[in-house]
This record gives sequence, C-alpha cells and structure tokens, in this order.
Amino acid sequence: MIVVQLSDPHIVEPGKSPRTPKGFGPVDTAAFLARAVSAVNRLDPLPDVAVLTGDLVDNGTPAEYEHLRYLLAPLRMPVFVIPGNHDGRDPLRAAFAADGYLSGDGFIQYAIEDYPLRLVALDTLVAGKHHGELCAERLDWLDRTLAAAPDHPTLVMMHHPPFMTGIDYMDNYGLENSGALAAVVARHPQVERILCGHLHRSIDRRFAGTVAGTAPSTAHQVALNLLPDAPLRFAFEPPGYQLHLWREGALVSHTAVIAD
Repeated sequence: MIVVQLSDPHIVEPGKSPRTPKGFGPVDTAAFLARAVSAVNRLDPLPDVAVLTGDLVDNGTPAEYEHLRYLLAPLRMPVFVIPGNHDGRDPLRAAFAADGYLSGDGFIQYAIEDYPLRLVALDTLVAGKHHGELCAERLDWLDRTLAAAPDHPTLVMMHHPPFMTGIDYMDNYGLENSGALAAVVARHPQVERILCGHLHRSIDRRFAGTVAGTAPSTAHQVALNLLPDAPLRFAFEPPGYQLHLWREGALVSHTAVIAD
C-alpha cells in the first residue's frame, strides 16, 4: 500500500494570495497545488490514497474550499483531509460532506478501515488560534479508536507535530500538550507513524515508541533557521510531498520534490 501525503497548500480564492511575512511577496498556491496533483497522478505505481494534513486553505472560507475541491478533483485516488490552524471546521465539513467519511458535527476525527494501513485522523485545531491542542475528549476518542483495532497497522494523521523542531517561531505555535498524546500513543504499538503538517518542511523524530514526522508544503517552505528567537521566514525551496510505503509488514517514508 502507498499513501501520498500532501500538506499545507493554503489555497485562497482565485486572484488572491495567502498571508505571508512582509517582504516575501505573493504566492500562487493554487498553481503549486495543481503541479503537485499532476505529479502525483504521474506516479507509477499510483498511490492507493492521498491524505492532506491541514492548512488546506488560508482563511477557512467556503469559497476557498470550493477552489480547493476544484484543484483536487483530478486526483486518481481517494482523498482524506484533516484541518489545520488556518481551516474552519464547518466549511471544511460542508465541502467534503459528499465523500462520506466526515461526521456531522464536532471535531473532525475519523478512522478509515478499508486498507492494509488503518488511517486515524486527529483534530488539533483551536479555533482562532495558531497553536494546536488535544483536549481530554479528543485524546479519549483516540485511545478508544486505537484500542478497537490493536492488530491493524495504523497511521495517525494530525496537523500540529507533537515535538519541538528547533525552529522557534513555529515551535511557539506547536502542540501544547504533547505529553498527554505520548501517553496514549505509547499504549498502542500498532501506530506505525504520525503524519503531520504545519512546519512546511520535512522533519522526523522518534515519539512515544513510533516516529512522528512533518511533510513539506506543496507551495512555500519555512526557512530552516535554528537560531533562538529567529523571525519567521519563508523560502521558495522546491515544494514536495511524502510517500509512505507499507510492504511486507514494514513502513518506509520518502520525501519527493516537485521540480520542473
């Protein structure tokens, strides 16, 4: 089984540009996502599913989600999404309601059971804030959901990574209670990997007996600067995606760039 992970496309309404630090300039995130979709569709073998790990759009408006759906429509495999801090639960849920895997209200959390790898989606969104959080309700849901299929190898999907990266600006808006998540994940050894976004870079770390990692953005990347208190900077490094290959009982993850 192959899972392709796209992340942080930050789609806006046609003709507009997402919010970026002063001096960075406009970014045509829709054109970048269209390139990513085209690249994924050319893969051989074709991935079985595509997952999008948050910040699907930039302002959480229905018009942005309409544009996102248009851009994702050419993908030749099922698509599963989770929200990031730039998303809005209600318009996201409305945009993807016809796909049948999202609940009618509350947190956007679900499990997909139909593949050799089980997909468990976790909602870290705090409405109106940039940081992430997992309250007792969400953690209890995760614990119960993982306990229901202890022998099914699982990927957990969430937007905010549950670890510090050394990029201080982004770490200031990370997941606030990663220790509580670690306590849950450590009880469930079938979790093969935690797929995250938010950082606009590929970063991996051991976490609670598994591996947690972030995927690059399909558009602009966060500049790598490990100086304390460095300001946020973006860079036009090559955009990319990740491929997670499950074969013979083992998971291997690749980061691919999208180049001309």
